[in-house]
Amino acid sequence: MMYNGQTLAYIGDAIWEIRIREYLLTKGLTKVNDLHKTAIHFTCATGEAKAVASLLTGFLREEEIDLFKRGRNAEATHHPKAVDLATYHQSTGFEAVIGALYLEHKEERLTEVVIEAIRILEQAEQ
Repeated sequence: MMYNGQTLAYIGDAIWEIRIREYLLTKGLTKVNDLHKTAIHFTCATGEAKAVASLLTGFLREEEIDLFKRGRNAEATHHPKAVDLATYHQSTGFEAVIGALYLEHKEERLTEVVIEAIRILEQAEQ
């Protein structure tokens, strides 16, 4: 089944969130407040947009870039309050890639993309 960009982003948002939560637990964070504050750095639209900007410079494959564009170009169903529309669209594109990889059962590639996005965001934090 061919899902639209918003649908891919919908599931991708959930998968990204759970992967980040799993990652933070492996780092030894156990207090829920600390987990939440740290997760926001990765899961906010600004963080996702920053990650995908770097992923687009040679990491993502051609079909993944097409998925990104499909998510990015999808008509927004709501308008974000905390970020500009361009950032929101970039993050939606990122989530669409994550969602598509998940729905296509491309677990190995999904893990590669998640690990690289985490690395990018952690490096940006330093």
